[in-house]
Amino acid sequence: MPSFDFPSGFRMQDISANGTIIHVRVGGSGPAVVLLHGYGETGDMWVPLAEDLARNRTVVVPDLRGMGLSSKPAGGFDKKTQAGDVAGVLDALKIDRVDLVTHDIGNMVGYAFVAQHRDRVTRFVLIDAPVPGVGPWEEILKNPLLWHFRFGGPDMERLVAGRERIYLDRFWNEFSATPARFSEAAREHYSRLYALPGAMHSGFMQFAAFDQDAIDNQAFLAKGKLPMPVLAIGGEKSFGATMADIMRFAASDVRAGVIPDSGHWIMEENPSATIAMVRAFLDTKI
Repeated sequence: MPSFDFPSGFRMQDISANGTIIHVRVGGSGPAVVLLHGYGETGDMWVPLAEDLARNRTVVVPDLRGMGLSSKPAGGFDKKTQAGDVAGVLDALKIDRVDLVTHDIGNMVGYAFVAQHRDRVTRFVLIDAPVPGVGPWEEILKNPLLWHFRFGGPDMERLVAGRERIYLDRFWNEFSATPARFSEAAREHYSRLYALPGAMHSGFMQFAAFDQDAIDNQAFLAKGKLPMPVLAIGGEKSFGATMADIMRFAASDVRAGVIPDSGHWIMEENPSATIAMVRAFLDTKI
């Protein structure tokens, strides 16, 4: 049974940042690390990793705008704007430099943040999702499993209203190596959060912004590759070593990692291997 409760030393707070309100959990002490979630989950996905890292780090876990318990604004779902949310949260917490660990949509927000604030990020971990406009993005878009990237139109929200669980189950099942590892408790937990007013709209808008994200990222790429060490992790039954191939277009020091016996949902399918790989990278001396 997964726990979605952060350890007792963590505090929850809502931070006004960049014109919206971001729900954040903060705990631990030491060098700061920020954990960014993706679609189909919230910051709650990181509980096991946060518990481990908080032993010797300050751990900051936001919900992205429009998702989880963060506010649901009408717009601002391009990843450049959401990177401003992250910067605002860190400024409010008076944190200057961080390590960054990201998954799925979080990768895209994380890249936009790092590309604009290269001096604020010491190490960058991206897990199992491409970044718009980077490397083989146009080829990746042709994968029929990614139909939801282009799912839009005036009826999409009416189609899923009251059926959030049906819609989300498809992702949890199709993108996992072993669907049963995405537990019933997790499915119920996230379905409730995505049924909150405005949450599904916000999720759709995350994907609708990809074309703008690709334009923004091409401009970031033109300013040169990221200088900090990057660990690009893929699930063995998902992106695998391709994650590192993608990130070599955007960063000069890329290490590859593959989580065995896992699809896309690494924290549900193989949390122990994920925690060990991330911690080993964050603990390496630069």
